[in-house]
Amino acid sequence: MTATADGPVGAARAEQAEQAAEAAEAADAARFHTLLKAFEGYPAATAGQGKDAVNEPMIRHWCEAMGDTNPAYTGPDAIAPPTMLQAWTMGGLSGHGERSGGYDELLALFDGAGCTSVVATDCEQEYLRPLRPGDAITFDAVIESVSPRKTTKLGTGHFVTTRMDVRANGELAGTHRFRILKYVPAAKKAAQPAQPPKKAARRPRPVVNRDNQGFWDGVREHKLLIQRCTACAALRFPWLPGCNACASPEWDTVEASGAGTVFSYVVMHHPPFPAFDPPYAVALVELAEGVRMVSNITGVPYDKVRIGLSVRLEFLRVDEELELPVFRGSEG
Repeated sequence: MTATADGPVGAARAEQAEQAAEAAEAADAARFHTLLKAFEGYPAATAGQGKDAVNEPMIRHWCEAMGDTNPAYTGPDAIAPPTMLQAWTMGGLSGHGERSGGYDELLALFDGAGCTSVVATDCEQEYLRPLRPGDAITFDAVIESVSPRKTTKLGTGHFVTTRMDVRANGELAGTHRFRILKYVPAAKKAAQPAQPPKKAARRPRPVVNRDNQGFWDGVREHKLLIQRCTACAALRFPWLPGCNACASPEWDTVEASGAGTVFSYVVMHHPPFPAFDPPYAVALVELAEGVRMVSNITGVPYDKVRIGLSVRLEFLRVDEELELPVFRGSEG
């Protein structure tokens, strides 16, 4: 007696075919990764030159944007903030023109395999010597590694790491590693039958400790409190255990008026996260009192947020336990 095609024999054949397909896919992935690995060690930029020497105006602009008042970055013996390492290598809108063709070939190989999307994932920096005004910056970059195929929520692809060696007056000053994911976007899930509504996801809880407890106490009373040093009267935000201007540990608070303007902003698009609904705008708001804080912008569409937009403090209840200070803008 012979089993039918949809019986045990048919099931075994289907399983074998599936295993064979998986093996073939794995073999293709291994061959593709071998092609990608061949680019490791290729130059991504050669003999690059910073468009400007390290200079005080750029240091000042950086410190103002970051709200960093460290005295090491001013005066006759000033150094540049270490985190500016990559800033001195950037080519701006016109670029540098010295990127290696090998890097373009690698990206073209990805595109040809369907990995047409890209997202920056992380960077690492190592500082070997401080940069000072007048230092001439040169740099070289190399494709350091290409990972095996990885599957993420965004899609399936490969992580590519480039390493840039930054030199000041010919002396190695630091190393910058930058990592991207070049990937095939994940297929959109087919529409699912209507499901019973789920309980709304809750936002992550803010970390409250002894240094910022007073701020959150103020939020519960619908007050935005700013620390004020009682020794030198400097205002500071976010809350810190001591004054970053004179180092005094003594302080009191003043209540913000609630008026402010957008100093800078980003629009968050992905990846999605429970309790958040991208796209939405996150802004660095400069308060009328002169300090800056990061918060969400409400009242205007995310694509209408602009630097200089006038905003006003309000308090947004996001769930039964949590209320947050946000800023409402107006298109008028």
